[in-house]
Amino acid sequence: MNCEEAKQRISIRMLLESFSLFPAKENGKSAFYFALDREERTPSLFVDYVKNTAFDFGTGVSYDIISITRQINKCSVSDALNFLENINRILISEKHSGSEQMAPRYNINKVSEIQHPALIRYLKSRRVSEQSHWVREVHYQIKSRAYFGIGFQNNSGGFEIRSPYAKICLGKKDITLHKNMLNSENEIVIFEGFFDFLTYKKMMTDKLDYSDCLILNSVTMLFKAQNLLSDYRKISLFLDNDTAGEKAKNIIKNTYENVEDCSFIYRNVNDLNEWICSE
Repeated sequence: MNCEEAKQRISIRMLLESFSLFPAKENGKSAFYFALDREERTPSLFVDYVKNTAFDFGTGVSYDIISITRQINKCSVSDALNFLENINRILISEKHSGSEQMAPRYNINKVSEIQHPALIRYLKSRRVSEQSHWVREVHYQIKSRAYFGIGFQNNSGGFEIRSPYAKICLGKKDITLHKNMLNSENEIVIFEGFFDFLTYKKMMTDKLDYSDCLILNSVTMLFKAQNLLSDYRKISLFLDNDTAGEKAKNIIKNTYENVEDCSFIYRNVNDLNEWICSE
């Protein structure tokens, strides 16, 4: 297989999936992924499914399936082609056996309390290790490769998975609502990601806080929450200070009454967790 054959036979989406990389936002023809070469909070890698190419808005670097493979595997063009040839064989085998549509893209092998030293270190690095009871250690498999990460369950039973090397969702994407039985004031606090939720819980450790908590798990999921928000007397926002976060804040403030935007607390950084990590 040469470079042109590889580009024609293997879809960029399938290649990224083989590396356990999944879109953060997508439509039928394109998507945004998190960067290949760094950890980031807002996805900057634009993937064009039609052209089978990608562009990193953070670095200005363009990719095709060859350069993506080289970037992730840190290998030569020749080694990248060998890798892609193996993927192509697997795809052909799955297609002929009829397993392509029957086999799930992933399998969750084990869910437990956080025990792995690497995940404990990761929670400590995010300054929320005291809040580990809100999350789970999830061991999962994608095709033949095994992984593990910190899992945060959503309302549909799916898991948002985070580790130093992964930021994906296993199962159906959805919001997470934690209701407090003592919420007599009918208040709710909204976050984009669960690390901001964990940070908030840490901040409230010695305070009386009975609010319900809503974690969007992506601002694109705001539509899932709009009906339930009308039931609350007060809404407090801890959303990100980026373009998508500002848009979500404006939608909520223009739709509901008594909305408090708390992002002024961390106005010099992107989100609440980044703020506490910088303290």
